[in-house]
Formats: sequence, structure tokens, C-alpha cells
Amino acid sequence: MNKLRIAVQKSGRLNEDSMRILKDIGISIDNGKDQLKAAARDFPVEVFYLRNGDIPQYLQDGVVDAAIIGENVLIEKGNNIEFVERLGFSKCKVSIAVPKESKASSLKDLACKRIATSYPETVKKFLTAQNIEANLHIINGSVEIAPNIGLADGICDIVSSGSTLFKNGLKEIEVLLKSEAVLAVSPEISAERKAILEKIQFRIQSVLKGRQSKYILLNAPNEKLDAILALLPGMRSPTVLPLAENGWSSVHTVISKNQFWEIIDELKANGAEGILVCPIEKMVL
Repeated sequence: MNKLRIAVQKSGRLNEDSMRILKDIGISIDNGKDQLKAAARDFPVEVFYLRNGDIPQYLQDGVVDAAIIGENVLIEKGNNIEFVERLGFSKCKVSIAVPKESKASSLKDLACKRIATSYPETVKKFLTAQNIEANLHIINGSVEIAPNIGLADGICDIVSSGSTLFKNGLKEIEVLLKSEAVLAVSPEISAERKAILEKIQFRIQSVLKGRQSKYILLNAPNEKLDAILALLPGMRSPTVLPLAENGWSSVHTVISKNQFWEIIDELKANGAEGILVCPIEKMVL
């Protein structure tokens, strides 16, 4: 059977999140230690474990059909490779930072100065768009140390929590772009393998929708039922079932996980009791 070839980062946090979502969509991988390619047991997929920076070229050349990769890497090395799904994990920023004692407060203050970076193409595009000239010093790894050893006046690198900048005496002065993991597609993918990828994308969408939602059950007095239902956004409309106790109903619905705390006080004020909030594994719309 023709198998879809999907690349993931060989190691690190992105690898862990990638393997987790593949497991959540029902794709089990038998991969041993230091194995660079592994087949799924129950789905026509082969997973390639590659260096993050090499993945865009493998996509471009059609060596792999798809990849879970940081959007920032695609922007730097992807040659306009398209992605079909944002995955909501491995979020970061590509930012400009300078020493804390520096008077620079924006990228314009680094005009004609030295910027150390592992993302030269990203920086060049941004500088061109801002009509700024600067001298780029390309470094692969440990970019943060460059200002401390006199190699550069500022840096451009990925920032997650900001703790690495803090530890190296740096401050963020400008965000070039925000990034997260995406599902990217090779321009050389065949029609048969694209059909397999569409099945994977559908499963991923179901998992992501479940992660973003909560299932709510509560008991409501019938005289306040209309007011409580008005507070509850759902997929279509809440499910209402009568309780054994007269004058009470059980209300079931799905809401965004970010909405619950906004409406909990109003639900309680309108008489809702026994409120249960449950995680959703998957949600197929």
C-alpha cells in the first residue's frame, strides 16, 4: 500500500508534541532508539525523524509528503511551502533583543549595527520591509551570547518563555513574527497520498477542537432555565433533560475552555447547581 511520508523533528519539545498528536489521532508508531524512519501499525504512514532545519528541503524535493514543523522554520527556509493546519502547540516568537543596558528600543535603533541571528532570511525580509540596513552575523546556536562577547549589538532568535533572554542579560525590543507548529505539505505530493493526508487532517481537527472545548453538565431550576440557557453557547443548542426531582432539569452543552470562567458566576447567580466540567478527547463536527 502507498504510504504517506511525514517528517517530524528528531528530538526536543516539538518532537514530543508531534508524537503526542499522532497518538491522539490513532496513529501508533513503532520506533526504536535512534531510528530515523518508522512505520505506523494501523495507518498507511511512515514517520521520518529529521533535523528541523533540513525538513523544508525534504518537503521541497518531495522526499517527504508532509511535516509537522514550526512556522518560523518554514518562513526562514520553506521557499513558500504551504501548510494546511495550525496545530496550536510549540508556540514561540522570533524577536529582536539587545543587552539590558542598551538604549535601543526598536529595530530602527539597530540601523547600521550588528545583529547576530540563526534566521538571516527572516531578518533580511523584515529589514527590507522597514527600509533599515544592518550587518547580519549568522550563528547556528547560542545566539544569545553574541552581545556579551562583543560579536553583535543585538540578536534575532526564537523566544518562548523569555527566560533565556533574562539569563543572558537581554531584553526584547521587537517581535518580527509569532509562530506555532503547522502541518506543512510538499508541492510534490501525489493525489493518493494527499487523500491520506486529508484523513489525517480531519482527525487532527477533531482532536484540536476537543482540546479547545469543555463538556459542561449542570442542574437548573426550571423557572430560571431560559436565563441559564441564554448564557450557554454550544455547538447548536444545549441538551435539556428532566430530573427525577420536580421543577429541575439537567443541562448538557459544549463550550470553549476559555469561556467557562467568564460565565461561571452568572450561572451560579441564576441558580445553576452541581456544575461539572469534563475534558473532551475528540470532537467531530
